[in-house]
Amino acid sequence: MQVRLKEILKQKEKSVYWLAVQCEVTYKTMFNLVNNRTMAVKYSIIENICKALDVTPNDIFDFKN
Repeated sequence: MQVRLKEILKQKEKSVYWLAVQCEVTYKTMFNLVNNRTMAVKYSIIENICKALDVTPNDIFDFKN
């Protein structure tokens, strides 16, 4: 599974730092998530990301075989 946050942030002209602040998580946590360096993520963070970027979880995650 791939996280598409880097692409979404670029499209919306937002930074990883901006998203971390909006989601009330550390920059390192968000950086790792955006760069697919995490194995798990809390539902509350996904919800906050969706609200901040006006997207759905389907927009964020891409399933690769």
